[in-house]
Amino acid sequence: MGTATDGAPAIEATDLTKSYGDVQALDGLSFTVEAGEFFGLLGPNGAGKTTFINALVGLVRADGGTAEVFGYDVEDDYREARDRIGLAPQEFNVDRFFPIVEVLEHKAGYHGFDPDAARRRAEDALKTAGIYEKRDTRFDWLSGGMKRRFMLARALVSDPDLLILDEPTAGVDVQLRRDLWTVIDRLNEGGTTILLTTHYIEEAERLCDRVAIVDQGRKVEVATPDELTSRGTDTLEIGLADPPVTAPALDHADVVEATMVDGHLEVVARGGGSVLPAVLKQLDADGYDVTTVDVRRASLEEVFVDMTRTEGAVQQ
Repeated sequence: MGTATDGAPAIEATDLTKSYGDVQALDGLSFTVEAGEFFGLLGPNGAGKTTFINALVGLVRADGGTAEVFGYDVEDDYREARDRIGLAPQEFNVDRFFPIVEVLEHKAGYHGFDPDAARRRAEDALKTAGIYEKRDTRFDWLSGGMKRRFMLARALVSDPDLLILDEPTAGVDVQLRRDLWTVIDRLNEGGTTILLTTHYIEEAERLCDRVAIVDQGRKVEVATPDELTSRGTDTLEIGLADPPVTAPALDHADVVEATMVDGHLEVVARGGGSVLPAVLKQLDADGYDVTTVDVRRASLEEVFVDMTRTEGAVQQ
């Protein structure tokens, strides 16, 4: 809604802090989301993701630091910042006593649309989310999947520049998850900036341009999914015509270990794809006849678990 400040990032968070008693929910959190980006926010439960989102939309006030949305400070310029955000929260905080189209009309009216425009915005949002035919149904009468779709529609009704999705596919079946991915992808391709929190690592790998991994209220890393997975270890499964009892000694700096597993050679290596030619060359020189080769890439989930475990160990 409206025009974003020219050249400003969609989100600029700088040294955000927030505590609840003895719990430090945000501990100097800083990162930038560029306009038009599809950005993932990953972290274990209690990492500070929801507190960060609540600070952006004005549900909590940070103790320190700053946050801006398209150049508008979320506290000093609250109205301008909030009007540019559409939020689909994880919990169902919905007025359950009106048809869903009326709920969306009220939401659009709150953001300054006149009654006719609010009706159009409500109907367009329901069509985008794929539940227009349920427009006269009360929220409580929707199925679980349709409730998730409605939360997306409610976030879209104000025509936001920034769409925040907090666990948007939690608890839905695989087909609906993929349907929602298609909708969200299309919105991003149309220019909407998206901030996604998710526990489905596949979702982040599939959708996000970059991800921030946060833990204990602080940024651990910001990178593309490919950059993160390249830091993990891959597994090379190599079949040998006459497998030895013990694994051949492999002379390569990026080979972490080599073992014999069920008659084939299993090599754990950093950057397995680039290491493979050297490993095959050495095996050939040592007289081994290679029959099969398979490369299992490190997953973002493995890297995520390893990085957050390391961060926790540092804190202790």
